[in-house]
Amino acid sequence: MTVGLNEYLYLSAVLFAIGFFGVLLRKNTLVIYMCLELMLVASTVALVAFSHFNRTMDGNVFVFFILTVAAAEVAVGLAIIVALFRRRQTIQVEELNALKN
Repeated sequence: MTVGLNEYLYLSAVLFAIGFFGVLLRKNTLVIYMCLELMLVASTVALVAFSHFNRTMDGNVFVFFILTVAAAEVAVGLAIIVALFRRRQTIQVEELNALKN
């Protein structure tokens, strides 16, 4: 049995949907952040699948740059979450609704 392009795109769509609904429904900042990263991984799976089935390296090169930016995003995002926790003593979204104090 061979795995075709449709199966990769279904996997990518399911991962993206899980991440999307996780962002909409979750209240914890870390979980929301992980769901955003899951959405990013879903898009990279689709790019690699298209690149593989078109027999080009364009998608793979683009994924390399996406993952490089994602690594920097992780560092900055976690630093922001740690700073919020130190200041407010919580990472729940409902309690992080004010810009001051």
